Amino acid sequence: MDLSSAAWVFHDTRLIICCLIAIATIIVLISATRLPPFLSILVGTFIAGIGAGLPAESVAKAFSKGAGAILGEAGIIIALRAMLGALMAESGAADRIASTLLKLGKGRMLPWIMALVAMVIGLPLFFEVGLVLMVPIIFVMARQSGQPLLKIAIPALAGMTTLHALMPPHPGPLIAVSALHADLGLTMLLGLCIAVPAVILAGPVYGNWLSGRMHIQEPAELGELFSAKPDARRQPGFGISLLIILLPVILMLGSTLAKVTMEPESSVALTLKFLGEPLVALGIAVLAATVCLGWANGLSRDHVGGTLRKSLAPIAVLLLTIGAGGGLKQTLLDAGVSQTISKVAEGAQMPYLLLA
Repeated sequence: MDLSSAAWVFHDTRLIICCLIAIATIIVLISATRLPPFLSILVGTFIAGIGAGLPAESVAKAFSKGAGAILGEAGIIIALRAMLGALMAESGAADRIASTLLKLGKGRMLPWIMALVAMVIGLPLFFEVGLVLMVPIIFVMARQSGQPLLKIAIPALAGMTTLHALMPPHPGPLIAVSALHADLGLTMLLGLCIAVPAVILAGPVYGNWLSGRMHIQEPAELGELFSAKPDARRQPGFGISLLIILLPVILMLGSTLAKVTMEPESSVALTLKFLGEPLVALGIAVLAATVCLGWANGLSRDHVGGTLRKSLAPIAVLLLTIGAGGGLKQTLLDAGVSQTISKVAEGAQMPYLLLA
């Protein structure tokens, strides 16, 4: 690999070595010493940052900046979705949706139905938002059907991941359309042609193969949170249950359509764009679930409030880990890792597609 043209310097070598040491340290701390991921990533961040030549104070500031940025973007959305999922489980809405889907597709058809539902939900939503929308359904479907968790979860993940990578209005495909001046409609058509077989292979087919070779135990706290046993006499109907879980999808899809079909500064377009913001859409869904699935369904205010508060405890570790990952990323960026990777790719004449 010729790195002379990329102006390779000693700092680049040191940065790569520090990154490798930091990653190895994180893995050892998590797997061998059983330290929490958040603390392990924090230690790895300081090793990478200080080793790369950043002052300790700068590493701390970069970590805080990165953690705050990613939690501000994704943390609140995850918290809102945990509340919505807990309300759906406690009221029986998730159970109602799962039992109805089980009637439509029993046995071997269930993974295919999960893949289809995930594709529909994943089209207008970011992957993170779609994932947290599907989590309660995945847990309940796995418990009610008695099928392995992987057999239900893999098709759902495949449906959302593939749509996120190949289909506008997701950011990656839209950036490619803009950069290449491609036709949006043709891009969507070609993306769909590739997405369907990809979802089939990576979803039901691979999920069925993997579930026969690997057994994953569901996280106890999350499983209990999203699979609460509701009183069958007060379960909401399938229609209102489905409407609540699709409400964020509808609001975000309305925002997307407004951007394409309406004048950007019109009052209707601005309203739809506001309602379609993930934070706003999920907030509205939680309020709607509180009223329609909680109070109107016979649950007391104390019961609903307790359910909402209880839903936040199981995701605390997840949020801290996500924040730590954002802090590590920001520290590496401040140390210059992006420029080093660019030099490696240029010196090795690595194709951009392979690098992506």
